[in-house]
Amino acid sequence: MNDMPEVPDSDVLRALGRAAGLDAVGITTAEPFADTRAELERRRAEGLHGGMHFTYGDPARSTDPARALEGARALLVGARRYRRADPPAPDVAAGGVARYARDDHYAALRTSLGEVAAALEAAGWRTRVLCDDNALVDRAAAHRAGLGWYGKNANLLLPGMGSWFVLGSVVTDAPLAPTATGPAEDGCGTCERCIDACPTGAIVAPGVVDARRCLAWLVQQKGTFPVELRSALGGRLYGCDDCQEVCPPNRTVDRRTPPAEVAGEEAWVPLVDLLEQDDDELLARHGRWYIPRRQPRWLRRNALVALGNVGSSDDDRAVATLERYATGDDDVLAEHARWALEHLS
Repeated sequence: MNDMPEVPDSDVLRALGRAAGLDAVGITTAEPFADTRAELERRRAEGLHGGMHFTYGDPARSTDPARALEGARALLVGARRYRRADPPAPDVAAGGVARYARDDHYAALRTSLGEVAAALEAAGWRTRVLCDDNALVDRAAAHRAGLGWYGKNANLLLPGMGSWFVLGSVVTDAPLAPTATGPAEDGCGTCERCIDACPTGAIVAPGVVDARRCLAWLVQQKGTFPVELRSALGGRLYGCDDCQEVCPPNRTVDRRTPPAEVAGEEAWVPLVDLLEQDDDELLARHGRWYIPRRQPRWLRRNALVALGNVGSSDDDRAVATLERYATGDDDVLAEHARWALEHLS
């Protein structure tokens, strides 16, 4: 007697995912990602991870779906677009926020994937939803599922749609039929605009990013912001979009379907306002970002450097704020404030 539940149709599941808000859905097998594990271990050994834990912390775990769900046999991989138009910058000195961090796009992705997982569980199968989780390398899963190719900036690009997507997976013990025979064809060709546009030269080879120079990672690190990279930070407060903004597939999509501006998304943060907030106020407003050990001082550090780059010596309020930090009890923030005072325009 066969007690195995009926295996859902892969095309039906993909349609369900799209109806739930996913822009692309693919299904692949759940074998370990051996090549990805080897590459993570190589880059970690060379220091290219820059101290990043996430999927580098335990490559054996983050490249084996069965470690997330015993008996895993398939991955349903989804992509959800987060591209938005940039609102005008305010008149005051403000820090820029990368598009992925302006809203909790992963929450929406998790909800979409959760609807597919619920359908699988209703059919008698076990599932686990993974997105923005160190239990699985999302890009590797999406690549194997045929959703896109690896760009030279290491992002996954979806054919005809670009790279402005968050990625996640439903791991399941259901033996779902794969929907792709292989990864998408490379669409970068000889283009190296992302490499040339990186403000710190962090893309050291096609598809290889040195996190020690990547602004998107450095603003999430604790400690002193590297002096030699402070000017390159410009007015960024959190994240960096440069390598995606210059990407021809992304620019083509933007011309064909101009992104809309979404009310409530915070693309700019007035820097002096942030530096005047107490810990509770700062975390209440920006606490969904990754801030090391939930210590607001690291976001203030970013704001001090950004203010030094985009602030003006004629702005009495900015100067007074920097002077207060420069003589404060926090030695790290005081040093960054002194640097900022010397670099005001």
